Amino acid sequence: MQYILGIDIGTGSTKAVAVNLVNEVVDVSQHYYPTNAPLPGYGEQDPELIWDAFNTCINEIHSRLGAPMAVALSSAMHSLIAVDSHCSPLLPMMTWADSRCADIVRRTKGTTLGEELYNETGTPIHAMSPLFKIIWLRENEPKIFRETYKFISIKEYIWYRLFGEFKVDYSIASATGLFHILHLRWHQSALQLAQINELQLSNPVPTSYFRAGADLSGQVLPFCKDTSFVIGASDGCLANLGSYATEPGVAAITIGTSGAVRIASSRPIVNFKAMTFNYILKENTYICGGPINNGGNVLQWLLKNVFNWKDLNDTSYKALFDGLIAVKPGSDGLLFLPYLSGERAPIWDTKSCGVYFGLRNSHNQSHLAHAVLEGICFALNDVLTGLESMAGPISQINVSGGFVQSELWMQLLADITGKKIVRVQIEDASAIGAIQLAALALNIADYQRSVTGNEEVTLPNAERHQIYQKYFALFKRLYQQSNDTMHELHQLNQSISYV
Repeated sequence: MQYILGIDIGTGSTKAVAVNLVNEVVDVSQHYYPTNAPLPGYGEQDPELIWDAFNTCINEIHSRLGAPMAVALSSAMHSLIAVDSHCSPLLPMMTWADSRCADIVRRTKGTTLGEELYNETGTPIHAMSPLFKIIWLRENEPKIFRETYKFISIKEYIWYRLFGEFKVDYSIASATGLFHILHLRWHQSALQLAQINELQLSNPVPTSYFRAGADLSGQVLPFCKDTSFVIGASDGCLANLGSYATEPGVAAITIGTSGAVRIASSRPIVNFKAMTFNYILKENTYICGGPINNGGNVLQWLLKNVFNWKDLNDTSYKALFDGLIAVKPGSDGLLFLPYLSGERAPIWDTKSCGVYFGLRNSHNQSHLAHAVLEGICFALNDVLTGLESMAGPISQINVSGGFVQSELWMQLLADITGKKIVRVQIEDASAIGAIQLAALALNIADYQRSVTGNEEVTLPNAERHQIYQKYFALFKRLYQQSNDTMHELHQLNQSISYV
């Protein structure tokens, strides 16, 4: 069978999706790995486990379908691995969620240099940025910093294991805070701030860059000698491509562990206050938007830590959503700020926290869960409205991620945003986007890039949208009026030593 394999190297798992030349998903393989937090603010992973998951996915699908004609890579952004000259990690990988460099970010955020870096690199001034992770290593792990041969991402690590070369695609590079997104080269002011040089970073290449399977290192994937490998782009950019959200007036929303709102643009959309990100998909195409920290992870927290559900699976989630159908908009006067992991866009506040507001003795588990779903949708709408004010009207949202299987959640998103919600596919949009990018890069003429016709549309209810506009205004005001208290509480908790 002729097929293209898109592999999405995510924060919680690596997922491979096989698609034939008529755009049908014919196989899927997914393998998970843990994230460790040895200290507050840390988010670490073992790159070797991710490499093993990557290999296992390819091997499993090969055992069922034979070798792919092409493999294309998608990857989570903002990871950082300090490696030696043989690409051996000197420390565990820092994930996007690692915030140990937050104090360094605060030193830079309000400066003229901070605004220059944001405007020209497209990466928000935030602890997720590899730029600030490198500075943290220099200040806190000077021996490791001196011994580091290259500072790379997880995709660069896997590419090196495949081909023995340090390459980074423009898309992943554009999310490092170190790359000039207009000049397509490493940013000199960012390098000076980090106190590194270009030789300590990988060689940037277009997202269409590919290598032949015959060039694979040693005994790696011996059955792929006739397979082309396309370096691809970042997961967020490819999710727009894979969910057909590259036209004017169409946005993409993804909710997985975290979430994001994105649109495609022929130019960067710069707003230093809102910190809209601007990442590269391909030549003359930027994906602009804002990420949120708190998506499906918040619902998992509620079910595991509050409701004490031991086993979370499709059946338990269905039972949950079925039980929420009767809850009124606004959860009978209960608001929820979902900032359990701090928040990125649009508030960019690592010290923010989760808040239930309006609790009364009439509220039950259904109200708590419904308010959580509304809170996540409010946070996404906060990003969406800001993006719309800069980029123009948005009439349609194409959605991807695990939440799209819940009709109730999709209806909530439609009612809160007032937009038409379109689910164009169920399988991973980032992996599908990588496949589409590979078909273009390799000029696979037989590949049919088109919507399958299985898309589902959810329209907003006008009456509920009017109600939700009032609750959304309260949601925004609640954070504005409580953020000082959040910061004081954070400082108090940090200062107290418990015996």
